[in-house]
Parts: sequence; structure tokens; C-alpha cells
Amino acid sequence: MLDPLAWRVISHEPGHDYRIFETRWVAAAHPTSGEVRRFVVIDATDWVNVIALTRDDRVVLIRQFRIGAESVFVEIPGGMVDPGEAPADAAARELLEETGYAARTWRALGVVRPNPAIQGNRLHTYLALDAEPVAPPTPDGGEVMTVETRPLGEVAAMLRDGTIDHALVVAAFTHLMLATGGGLGRPA
Repeated sequence: MLDPLAWRVISHEPGHDYRIFETRWVAAAHPTSGEVRRFVVIDATDWVNVIALTRDDRVVLIRQFRIGAESVFVEIPGGMVDPGEAPADAAARELLEETGYAARTWRALGVVRPNPAIQGNRLHTYLALDAEPVAPPTPDGGEVMTVETRPLGEVAAMLRDGTIDHALVVAAFTHLMLATGGGLGRPA
């Protein structure tokens, strides 16, 4: 049964290829008036992010410049899922590449849609437990970052005061809070 709020998609036309995403045009009819409108959609691969906790419950964080906001952000490791790659494998790869850390115990925390108004991709959040440094970080040529750890207990304050304000990182910590019954802690 068709949802009465659903627009009727009429056509898809290719837009532009921007290397890390592509655009396309979608023509769709309004569900009540039938008026046809043209929308632009960003087609991006799925993404992953990782909350990595060390044995002593320190969170592995990165600091990096983001060109869109022209500022340095405190974030967790993450990135794009490569074609044919499972999200869990991408999470382990991104953690190692960006931080040099690895973990033996992994837990999927949740999936969100970054911006369904213009994107169809998903963000998969993982928890890496007992993470430890095993190699030097090997970020790609477009990434310049530093790695630091902070006590998990400090993260709530960093979220409240805006030190951590990247929406997808905030969503990841929300998944962790849901997994722990409302607080930021190590899940049972």
C-alpha cells in the first residue's frame, strides 16, 4: 500500500560526478496536487564511524580540519565504505588507517541516515573495545589529523560544551548511550 505522503517518482537523470559522490536529478509528483518538481539527490556510498575504547576506557579521538566549515573538529575515526566492502570491515580499516589502533572486540551500535532530504546513504556506527595502538596512522593524502585519547567520562562534557559538535559523531555517542541504558559507559 502506498503511503499517502509518498511522492510519485517519475524519472532519474544523471547529474555530476564529484569523485566522492555523484548527483542526480529526480522528478517527482506531489502526493496531493500532482505538481511535478525536480529535486537534486546526492548519491554517496555508505559511511562508518568508530567509537574506540582502550582497556582503561579512554576514547580514541582525532582532530582534523574540515573544509566545509573551515575549522578543526574533534571527531571519532570514520570514513567511506569501499565498493564490495562490508561496513564492519570498513570500520576496522578506518580505525587502523586514521589512528593506528586496532581492536579484537567489535559491536555494531546502530545505523542512521545522514540527511535523507538529499541523500540515500547510511552511516554505520561501531564500538571497538580494548583498542590499542599497533601501527603508525596512515591517513590518505587529503587527511591531516592528530590522534588523542580522552577519558570516556569527559565525552559528555565535550558534547555539552560543543567541543564535539560534528552531527554524525554526536549521533554515534547517542547510539552508545542507548546501548548502555542512557549513560556514556562501556556496554555490558
